[in-house]
Amino acid sequence: MTTPLSPAAALDTAKALAAGFARTAAARDRQGGTPLAERNALRESGLLNFTIAKELGGAGGSWLEAIGLVREIARADSSLAHLFSFHYYLLATARLFGSREQWTNLHRQSAENNWFWGNALNPLNRDVIARQGADGNYEWNGVKTFASGAKDSDLLIVSALENRPEGRLFVAALPTRREGIVIRDDWDNIGQRQTDSGSVAFERVIVHKDEIFLDPGPLATPFASIRGLIGQLVFANLFLSIAEGAFQAAADYLRRKETRPWFESLAPTVQTDPFVLRHFGELWVKLEGARALTEQANARIDAVWAKAEALTAAERGEFALVIATAKVATTQAGLEIASRIFEPLGARATTNALAFDRFWRNLRTQTLHDPVDYKIQQLGNWIINETAPTPTFYS
Repeated sequence: MTTPLSPAAALDTAKALAAGFARTAAARDRQGGTPLAERNALRESGLLNFTIAKELGGAGGSWLEAIGLVREIARADSSLAHLFSFHYYLLATARLFGSREQWTNLHRQSAENNWFWGNALNPLNRDVIARQGADGNYEWNGVKTFASGAKDSDLLIVSALENRPEGRLFVAALPTRREGIVIRDDWDNIGQRQTDSGSVAFERVIVHKDEIFLDPGPLATPFASIRGLIGQLVFANLFLSIAEGAFQAAADYLRRKETRPWFESLAPTVQTDPFVLRHFGELWVKLEGARALTEQANARIDAVWAKAEALTAAERGEFALVIATAKVATTQAGLEIASRIFEPLGARATTNALAFDRFWRNLRTQTLHDPVDYKIQQLGNWIINETAPTPTFYS
């Protein structure tokens, strides 16, 4: 067990880790694969237990504070921030879907053993089937895709479809090294290259009934259904942080005077060229707008979380709309910023040594997790018809 960190110490730790991660981010992006050394640094830092309650061995940190830690890492390396934020997200999944006995035991063990949680849930992938045996336990078979952080994890949040007509979606917490769980090295996408978001095979995996979250279960109550909203808020903050990282990298490059004015410019330096300054000013406005909307959503999460089982459907719906607004804003602003930073920097900024393209590639990959068009449609449906988003794993 690591010593619980105060919020101030946790933030200092995240900043120090981010500085180290930033120095190797471009090279590791080209390399892909599992960031073992960096994941171990996160393990040793004490940050993994930050959101676990003090009485269970954690630091008892708030969601707002935890999001701040994620943002520090994300500006430097969005792949590591993806894994790190998913760890908190998956800890929350146990709390939202499981019984008090289940989630408190899991959180206590996680704090004691410094577990790094990984994901193999993907509710849209319904190829893993759970068949119940005579002893009441289940055998799971099939393959899950987009299993972020499964490799090098200690515990997996997983899902399977019950093998019966109108079968339930089971969600459970399983040790990553359980017999029959095979993590495949098949993630080779253009962005988020060190998230190990490939596939996990389940080959006759035995799952005990008491490992499945049945009380209340997935999406069973307004509070349980905020799991999807937390995920969307995590994404909005990741998108914003990538945009912040891209903007800062571009501004730093320009300040270092590594480019020169276009030959037709009347400005003595590129730093005083009015077109360049206008360009950065416009992107700044878009970044600030996305940041304000995201921080507005962030500011609500702890109050919603504190409501717990008392959360109403109406309160849940209002929270969903605030998050959807932030998600749309960070998607649109982030993609524009990550693409347009090249225009004032010039061709020299496209060198692979700088790897400025990774900001766009990471954003483009992660923003396709679920279509932003449907978030916009949900907002329109609320504006015109006063209909809040239907609770799902994505809204």
